[in-house]
Amino acid sequence: MRTLAASAQGFSVLWARQTPTFRGIVLMCLSTVAFSIMHALVRFVSEVLPPFQIAFFRNIFGLLFLLPLLMRSRFAVLRTQRIGLHALRGVINIGAMLMFFTALSISPLAKVTALSFTAPIFMAVLAVLVLGERFRLYRWMAILLGFIGMLIILRPGLVAIDTGALLVTGAAALWAVAMILIKIMSRTESSLTIVAYMGIFLGVFSILPALWVWEPFGLQTLGWLALVGLFGTLAQMSLSQSLKETDPTALMPFDFLKLIWTATIGAWFFAEIPDVYTLVGAAVIFSSGLFIALRERQTKHQGTI
Repeated sequence: MRTLAASAQGFSVLWARQTPTFRGIVLMCLSTVAFSIMHALVRFVSEVLPPFQIAFFRNIFGLLFLLPLLMRSRFAVLRTQRIGLHALRGVINIGAMLMFFTALSISPLAKVTALSFTAPIFMAVLAVLVLGERFRLYRWMAILLGFIGMLIILRPGLVAIDTGALLVTGAAALWAVAMILIKIMSRTESSLTIVAYMGIFLGVFSILPALWVWEPFGLQTLGWLALVGLFGTLAQMSLSQSLKETDPTALMPFDFLKLIWTATIGAWFFAEIPDVYTLVGAAVIFSSGLFIALRERQTKHQGTI
């Protein structure tokens, strides 16, 4: 026991000695692994349970894993004057989650991941329309590039657009709306408060959809569902902490690792080999999002419009 405690303390000291950028990159990479494993688990469990039911247990177990943090603060983090925005964010997030989990159950993992990279593109549009940010030519050029990447993956008119592709694109658009709300709430709310209310409202809002399609299951399936919640919470916490450690532009290139992990998992466990259109389209979409982030950083530092 002492050896374990000494090892943990040694790791803590070693971790503290690292630069914030290094810590942020490590945490970002950890989040991509956790997200990819969670997506694969959702795909696996969807063979025996409906996606809506899986979403409910992901939220419930995710909230249980957050409970120790809430208890440590004696639930003080739940004090808020923006309960309406938290609830609205929960409604939007549950819609995105249900669409995304359904897409995972019917479409290849790599394709779902590739199309999820469109979220920053939608967010760039909403930042102008909702937050009133100034029009910038480079932003719209990048948005056009991201749209082209989406067309490369979907190839409308050449192949039939499957339901899963439409669902994950819709989920990405809703995630963009949720991110705008987070940006507004972060002006007055702590990150833990935002995450805590997300878990609470997602748990509440996913009850009725789950009951609508409820299927009985055994203890083994419950164990897989607990892992979905565990890796989902680990991914969210790693991502949040990585963003606290360093600038998002230093982290965004590593987000592309999700496509590598999901493509590998999909090929190994589900015999899904991503086609060249998915890989090329994903690279184009991701490049457009990265370009927006880098230009935003440059503009901020220069103080220009």
